[in-house]
Amino acid sequence: MRELRLLPKADRRVRLGHAWVFSNEVDVARTPLIAFDPGELALVRDAFGKPVGTAYVNPGALICARVLSSDPKADINLEWWTARIRRAVALRDSVYATPHYRAVYGESDGCPGLVVDRYGDVLVAQMNTAGIVRMRETVIEALQRVTGAKGILIRSAGSVRQIEGIDEFDEPVGDVPDVAEVREENASFAAPLRKGQKTGYFFDQRDNRSRLARYARGRSVLDMYSYIGAWGVRAALYGASGVTCADSSALALEYARENAARNGVRVETEEGDALEILGQYAREGRKFGVVIVDPPALIKRRKDANAGQALYERLNRLALHVLDRDGILISCSCSHHLEPAMLQRAILGAAKDAGRRAQILERHAHAPDHPIHPAMPETEYLKAFFVRA
Repeated sequence: MRELRLLPKADRRVRLGHAWVFSNEVDVARTPLIAFDPGELALVRDAFGKPVGTAYVNPGALICARVLSSDPKADINLEWWTARIRRAVALRDSVYATPHYRAVYGESDGCPGLVVDRYGDVLVAQMNTAGIVRMRETVIEALQRVTGAKGILIRSAGSVRQIEGIDEFDEPVGDVPDVAEVREENASFAAPLRKGQKTGYFFDQRDNRSRLARYARGRSVLDMYSYIGAWGVRAALYGASGVTCADSSALALEYARENAARNGVRVETEEGDALEILGQYAREGRKFGVVIVDPPALIKRRKDANAGQALYERLNRLALHVLDRDGILISCSCSHHLEPAMLQRAILGAAKDAGRRAQILERHAHAPDHPIHPAMPETEYLKAFFVRA
């Protein structure tokens, strides 16, 4: 196995458990990155030659190595992957009653570059790095061993794919349906695997949706960026007096209506841009007891964080304009580059501009099937604030 030598002190973060090595941390004079093939395994050593661990390397990426194991003698084979994935799945099976969850969450599960969502006996696997793509067949076999999956949809994520220099792919292995069922507590959802967003469903908000139970009963609910209606349908099941799901995607809203029907509830739908819809509702004087604002990531790069914070503030200000007195605003962000304190400041600024006094009742991150790696703040991305105004 080829060696990758680090510069002095560059091993400190990795020895604490962080899985990433950046290209400017490599001693390229002793171990040139250009000598590696994309995805090639390597033994990582510190500046003094002491082993740090086993990683795969991508010479063309800023994150040029991702550590798979702190054991320099680790044999990254089928048995190794099977053990890692089995440990990840065991956690989810101990937490959730049905096999509907994020089964593997990349670095947090010791499987850097691999994200897998499970829909019973169907999986959607994002292979986001050259290293995982290179080990693709082994990873697929390990997933089948552990879960008994009849079908696996293999995908590559857009933004990461470009950085990693891997091809775009969307390929089924075995029997993969267009639509899969998701069980979430007392609700059932149809999730579009092929035509939907990302892996088809957003498991990360499942526990936050459960927290709606204490706020939704008897109140009208507006679910912005509703996608297929998970927030809205759960609100209706919890006794909301009425639910409106708003999204820019006609297909998503079609599924929202279908998911409401399959759960024996009813939702209204509104297609269009979120800012325009909120502005229109404000002009019409429409009010809701609960407003949920759960947009896709509005900040893609760290340098855009300040501009992004201003956008979140504007979005929350418009949401407050359609929120009843003493209503509940659920304000979320999945932008990694927007820190929780920044979202809190955006909510404060929005409340001040709207002439409202805000009280933060709850603050949460993602569900336990998205565990946070204590050495990697990059694995914590979701913020959900429950705010009384």
